[in-house]
Amino acid sequence: MDVIFLMNSLWVMLGAILVIFMLGGFILLEAGSTRMKNAGHIAGKTIFTFGLASLVFWAVGFGFIFGDNGNFLVGLSQFFYSGAQIEGMNLSSTVFFVFQLAFAGIAITIALGGFAERAKLSVYLIFTVLFSALIYPVIAHWIWGGGWLAEHGKQDFAGSTVVHLTGAMAALAATILLKPRIGKFNKDGSANNIYGHNQVFTALGVLVLWVGWFGFNAGSTVAVDDGFFGYVALNTNLAAAAGSVSALLISWIVLGKSDVPTMLNGALAGLVAITASCAFVDTWAAVVIGFIAGLLVFYSARFFEKRKIDDPIYALSVHGVAGVWGTLSTGFFATPELATVGLPGLFYGGGFTQLGVQFMGVAVSGAYAFAVSFVILLLAKKLLNGLRVTEEEEIMGLDLSEHGSYGYPEVFLPKDEKLNA
Repeated sequence: MDVIFLMNSLWVMLGAILVIFMLGGFILLEAGSTRMKNAGHIAGKTIFTFGLASLVFWAVGFGFIFGDNGNFLVGLSQFFYSGAQIEGMNLSSTVFFVFQLAFAGIAITIALGGFAERAKLSVYLIFTVLFSALIYPVIAHWIWGGGWLAEHGKQDFAGSTVVHLTGAMAALAATILLKPRIGKFNKDGSANNIYGHNQVFTALGVLVLWVGWFGFNAGSTVAVDDGFFGYVALNTNLAAAAGSVSALLISWIVLGKSDVPTMLNGALAGLVAITASCAFVDTWAAVVIGFIAGLLVFYSARFFEKRKIDDPIYALSVHGVAGVWGTLSTGFFATPELATVGLPGLFYGGGFTQLGVQFMGVAVSGAYAFAVSFVILLLAKKLLNGLRVTEEEEIMGLDLSEHGSYGYPEVFLPKDEKLNA
């Protein structure tokens, strides 16, 4: 067997493991950014929904993205994927399948961030199945599977649009329909801070995600023979670094204090933004892209809060706004040497053509993800007699109301029960 085939397979398998391990980062990030009475629920539903999404991706998702005999909208083969080698692929197709499955798992995890602290567990179940079958695979096919946006030269190397914007627009639909958490907004429209219970968890979650992103972006080269994955990793790290610094500085300037959650979100925003462009831009551009993403995440979070949109883990700002900026950035910064897909950007003599393609991709993909998510959730609302737990259950916390046990029993149990916990 060819050595390059084996090395490519090994590299992409390592990338898949890193991306799946990002779920641990999301558990820490989301649990740390919310209240301890919901921590066990958040951790458990992340594992449960990844398992469910994996089965749906095996059954239909992979086929809708990469199946043959399809059209400009979806693929139409490879359903219930059997593990057969796909012709023309210079690595193990089963490894490629696991890698793509990991991306689908991250997309649904981002989407479900908009449900945090108030949605019924049954809503997670229904939405995960339908998102993983009807939303994510369709957009992924359009851009990565040879669909109509791919034919236009849409640049999205590792998923600023496919994964992050798609998940964020689904989260937006959820936040609108679920409405804000109890106590988030006052009658006069002013917002109250609902603090996360563990900033250390949040910071550790960001670090796990940062490391996992090397699998996300550099792994998307799906090859080792030219060593290009190292360049992609370099751009990824530079953007994350610039985003963390710019977010900290802008919060310090505006608020008078350097806000830790903002800084952490800035690092993630830099990572999200560079995900589309990491293989297409020079290193200096990666710094600029990440730096701007850090500024955007600060102001967009304030923008959404003023409009009474309760986004507990900042999915709309970190994955949505930064995802849009990252996708558009290739239309400015893609170089003639690196633009293996599409055309060079505006600043490299490519004119507005690629920027227009990027904008079209953002608009259509975002609109599709939002509209279908909204319809799914409206139907689920009728089917389940509401999307949201009762007021009493929300105040009690979803650990107890949905699972019958606490994530932190030593804190919440009566004294006599603590002794037996």
